[in-house]
Amino acid sequence: MLKVKETSAHTRIIQMVAQTGKFREHAIARNWAAAGVVALALIFKFALLCLDVYPFNADEAIVALMARHTLNGEWPIFFYGQAYMGSLDATLVAAGFKLFGQQIWVIRLVQSVLFVGVLLTSMRLSTKLSKGSIPSLITGLLLAVPTVNLNLYTTVSLGGYGEALLLGNLILLLSMAIRERGHSCWLHFLWGLSAGVGFWAFGLTLIYIIPAGIFVIYSRKAEGSRRSLKKGLTWMVLGVLVGAAPIWYWMSMHDPSTLVAELLGSAVAGTSASGYWSTVSNHLFSFVIFGLTAAFGLRAPWSTEIFFEPLAIGLAFFWAAVFIQFVRSLRGKSGSPAVARLLGGAVLVLIVGFILTPFGGDPSGRYFLPLTIMAAISAGLLFSHSNEWFPRWVAWALFAMAFTYQLAANFQVALHSPSGFSTQFDPIARIDHGADEALIEFLEEQGETRGYTNYWVAYPLAFKSNEQLIFIPRLPYHLDFRYTSRDNRYDPYNSLVDQSGRQAYITTKHPEMDELIRMRFSALDVTWREERIGDFQIFYDLSRPVLPEDIDTRFQR
Repeated sequence: MLKVKETSAHTRIIQMVAQTGKFREHAIARNWAAAGVVALALIFKFALLCLDVYPFNADEAIVALMARHTLNGEWPIFFYGQAYMGSLDATLVAAGFKLFGQQIWVIRLVQSVLFVGVLLTSMRLSTKLSKGSIPSLITGLLLAVPTVNLNLYTTVSLGGYGEALLLGNLILLLSMAIRERGHSCWLHFLWGLSAGVGFWAFGLTLIYIIPAGIFVIYSRKAEGSRRSLKKGLTWMVLGVLVGAAPIWYWMSMHDPSTLVAELLGSAVAGTSASGYWSTVSNHLFSFVIFGLTAAFGLRAPWSTEIFFEPLAIGLAFFWAAVFIQFVRSLRGKSGSPAVARLLGGAVLVLIVGFILTPFGGDPSGRYFLPLTIMAAISAGLLFSHSNEWFPRWVAWALFAMAFTYQLAANFQVALHSPSGFSTQFDPIARIDHGADEALIEFLEEQGETRGYTNYWVAYPLAFKSNEQLIFIPRLPYHLDFRYTSRDNRYDPYNSLVDQSGRQAYITTKHPEMDELIRMRFSALDVTWREERIGDFQIFYDLSRPVLPEDIDTRFQR
């Protein structure tokens, strides 16, 4: 009898050793797969960066200027001119500038590092949703060679999209960790810290914070201990207070309603139609027609044209299959229902927020970056349970088609789009910055270091000239002469221009604006000279200073 027991124990030990060995083998395989995916992502980004197809736009220039000013001891709490996006991105870029110098490529390096974090955390989320290494690999490959929309906004900085995606993924992972090991105070504190930093960095993280907070509270409440729940919530709140400390400091010196208005989209409120229900219906239309097509890679965010139309049907079928499988996971028929509900909650908040707030007036697709991430995470479900309703070879064929489509779309843009990877939906704002150096050289030769221009010229010119050329955005770029003083983001530049006794004017792609300037100069008995360099029309050597409001009263500060 003793011998039988010894044999049984020996067998169990052998089985445990074998299982441990298999676990290590799987862990090694996952690590190598993750390393391979990261390498692919970096090679892909590096190849496109070498083609120089990412224009240096004004929003990115503001990030660069904020980073430079941070190194000079001037740390801004929020993105210049708006109080709904913090300066975390500029702070990270400042660190990059400190290490490598104040170069544009450093900004893209920072974004690439952030994207590696997004990639790895997305693969981890895929593992949580769909058990096994194949689903994680599928997610990684779909993100390593991403949609054009995701590629653009994770390479070019607009002030916080990379941070929002990374912190959002961390919030979701921490929520699941709390559900699994709910009594850890540190997990709750880290959750709150990530939520607080994310809320400050970019209000977009609210789409993660709201459903994740509900998920954590429901999970802890299900344990039945009110004392444990209160303790966990206390640590979460403490984390939020610490993480969002820059916001509380800012609010102590400013009107808090300004922050609320910015978070609700006051900056873009004027782009929507009049009437609440008319606005909502327009946003719903924008979500279906513009948002989904950009999120799933059918079009570029600055264009309405569909890539490779005959193949687009196959891509749509792939994502439809992913959606069906995700719905099945919500019902407990595949994957982890709890994780699926958490991801689904984030998507739901995103859609509702887009439709009901002024942000729904943006047709570009930038606000649907989280949806692209969630879709890639969910794609792994096809490979963990696909044989339940269609053959696995069909799933592999659809994946191969989707991967190839995304790869081809990116290189289609890189090789054939005149404006490259643009952040601008409006063609009037797509300026050829290839002539920036010639413009800088001309202005320096003529001694024209101060003046007036539009938003898309002012800040790239300031950064590239090391702030020797300061032209403030007091002119419109829209063909209908719409102008907003919000374009004038950095007040110290105004003083520099006001104190100068000599100013020039620079316009872009606006013949009617040029004629208006000529007409007003003539009416004011002002003499001037003109020069055209690329997209830039320069009015210089004015016989006396002329203010923008003297050109048109709409252009007041």
